[in-house]
Amino acid sequence: QVQLVESGGGLVQAGGSLRLSCAASTNIFSIGAVAWYRQAPGKQRELVARIASGGTTIYADSVKGRFTISSDNAKNTMSLQMNSLKPEDTAVYYCNAHGGSAYPYNYWGQGTQVTVSS
Repeated sequence: QVQLVESGGGLVQAGGSLRLSCAASTNIFSIGAVAWYRQAPGKQRELVARIASGGTTIYADSVKGRFTISSDNAKNTMSLQMNSLKPEDTAVYYCNAHGGSAYPYNYWGQGTQVTVSS
């Protein structure tokens, strides 16, 4: 079973920065797509950023220009650099690995809390 473990969440003031990291127990990040999602209280989980298996990155409009997703396949890690944080970025952030055409998979981390104070 693949395990994803996030770290780096915490409390930060508006305008500040945080870097989230996700470590995988296998080389799953080098196989398919990786992504960060977030879920705020009372809201649905939403996609924040994603790297496709071919390397193409996409971002939610709300984080474009402020967040950067990256992946280090040699270390089985992925990160989300978050700058210019806003109170509306407050949420539980989850890392995700998904892919596989013949044998699809979809793995989630346990989540890490990010709280941005105004």
